[in-house]
Amino acid sequence: MSRRAALRRAAVREWGPLVTAVRAALAERGVRALALTLTATALTALVQVVQNRSWGYGPVHALGTVRAEDPLWPALLRTPLSLFVPALDLPVWGALAQILLVFGVAEICLGRWRTLAVAYAATLAGTLYARIGVALGPEAFLGLPASDARVVDTGPSAAVVGLAVYVCHQRRAWFTGALVVVAMVVEVLVKDNLAGREHLAAIAVVLAVCGVREWLGRRAPASRTGLRTPAPRTGRRAPAPGTGRRTPAPGRRRSAQGLGAGGGGTRSGAPPMRSWNFRRGPAQRTSWW
Repeated sequence: MSRRAALRRAAVREWGPLVTAVRAALAERGVRALALTLTATALTALVQVVQNRSWGYGPVHALGTVRAEDPLWPALLRTPLSLFVPALDLPVWGALAQILLVFGVAEICLGRWRTLAVAYAATLAGTLYARIGVALGPEAFLGLPASDARVVDTGPSAAVVGLAVYVCHQRRAWFTGALVVVAMVVEVLVKDNLAGREHLAAIAVVLAVCGVREWLGRRAPASRTGLRTPAPRTGRRAPAPGTGRRTPAPGRRRSAQGLGAGGGGTRSGAPPMRSWNFRRGPAQRTSWW
């Protein structure tokens, strides 16, 4: 087998189910299959345009940016909108491309509500980690310096990373999922900043959710098997092959009943039981009843 054929088979095994699901959804529902994705992309582009205006920077950051130094409950209320507030120091086309690709695949594979739930959980994990890391301090393991408390959270990137890992787990694209995790680890090693660490926190939470999902999926068949009710036993055993009751021959049956060949005998004073086969003549063809 050539190297090209081996790579082709590996690619089909890795991405074949994913591509098939996306093609089938787009062929069946068209653009409606990406309603959430298109809305998120358009909202992110709109927020980017508004926050770059002098009159829009304040409202956007008051409603959609989260920092570790902010009070907890207002920060939690602003977290859903922070999914669509791109970073000012990064090109917006990169964020839009990530949302369009990852959110689109996730919406088709997971559904709209699960996509939103995973995206929000990943973003919330990064936001809460920033608070915990700043509280621990730079000397502690996984701690953060106090200056990170004034840094704005990652925006949609943590949601994109979490969704990518979750979809790879669901579709069993193990190599792609491992590649995403390794890329985020390398990002932290090369440039250790708050955004990279929030990405790792989002991955950790999503992997925990995937682990619970796998455990529940394996436990459900076992519980169904354990709840099966055994078949009631009647007390009579089925005869083994070759040992069942045999129907005696007609002559032997009549002998066992004490009847002669003509069916004229009696047993225990009971009236004779006659068959229509033994009635000879029209006079005998009358009913016993």
